[in-house]
Amino acid sequence: MLKTQHYFSSVTSSLKFTTIAASCMLLSACQSEPQHPDTARDDAVHSAQVVPGSLIDLSHWKITLPMDSNGDGKIDEVGPPQILRLYEPRFFYGNHEGEVVFTAPNKAITTANSTNTRSELRQMINPQGAKTKAPGNNFALAAHPQAANFGAVGGRLSATLAVNHVAVNAAHPDKPPAYSVVVGQIHAGKDESLLSQGFGYGNEPLKIYYKKFPNHAYGSVFWTYERNLAKDDPNRTDIAYPVWGNTWESAENPGQKGIKLNESFSYTVNVVGNIMQLVFEAPNKPRVEYAIDLSSNTDAYGKVDSLDNPAGYSGDWFYFKAGAYNQCSSKDQQGMWYAGCAGSGVWEEDFREGNYAQVSFSSIVLK
Repeated sequence: MLKTQHYFSSVTSSLKFTTIAASCMLLSACQSEPQHPDTARDDAVHSAQVVPGSLIDLSHWKITLPMDSNGDGKIDEVGPPQILRLYEPRFFYGNHEGEVVFTAPNKAITTANSTNTRSELRQMINPQGAKTKAPGNNFALAAHPQAANFGAVGGRLSATLAVNHVAVNAAHPDKPPAYSVVVGQIHAGKDESLLSQGFGYGNEPLKIYYKKFPNHAYGSVFWTYERNLAKDDPNRTDIAYPVWGNTWESAENPGQKGIKLNESFSYTVNVVGNIMQLVFEAPNKPRVEYAIDLSSNTDAYGKVDSLDNPAGYSGDWFYFKAGAYNQCSSKDQQGMWYAGCAGSGVWEEDFREGNYAQVSFSSIVLK
């Protein structure tokens, strides 16, 4: 977490501190940005200086941003109550349409365990005094042997959003994550104390993807479930389930079965007991629903997956995430996750060349 004292000292010494309807905390200087054709929703986005906390309830969220504003070598994270006043003109801001915009360039500082950049919220069930990884700040399944010790059993996240842009330059366009962004997650905790019990790997039972190839007018929405296995287990992989269009296995044009950039869609993730229920909705699209028991190795089609952890994620703890988790890693090496996406690390240049992901949320609700 960034220290509050640093925020205000750096802001007042080098930046113009702006007051609008609510106080506004800046992590970098307000500046006009070049407009990319896929994201040119309004020339007044930045001049409006809308604080995201005035548009959605951020009281139970912490954000990770693709920047290091104080030069300490660590990615910036801002939690309550500071996040309620946060405005970052490149990566996290509100626009005149009442949407909260999350932007992540291909190349920037990342979290310690990832090569992908993000402008992404992390759920904080009990933000008052509890550490991020404390049981009170996370939820568990009903099957967890100490379920009563956690902040909640299950939980619900719903969101309405539009993907404005995905990265357009990849050295390995055939790799599944190329040209994609994750807009919602359930993340399991990375916890070494649980490894001997077959849990604590920090895997992801849910990632909601949008992917669009540069030469396609439509993109695809799909979600993935990661088998809950150790990192070095060859069977640990993400299984993709279609929503609209294709999954990442297909490079075919989804056509009108898919979703265009800037087209709105919604998802609802409801974990009840041990069951993760998913609902996807969009104008003029079929409603799509899935249900999967996260405490077993039964997949979303009701079939036993003999390669998965027989106890699923029943011994793990979880948190929701929402925003723009750019999957177009600039790392170029062997492995499916490294698409070698273009990026200079200079924001103005990367924005101009289309080497970033951007998502606008009109609603994010935790229950």
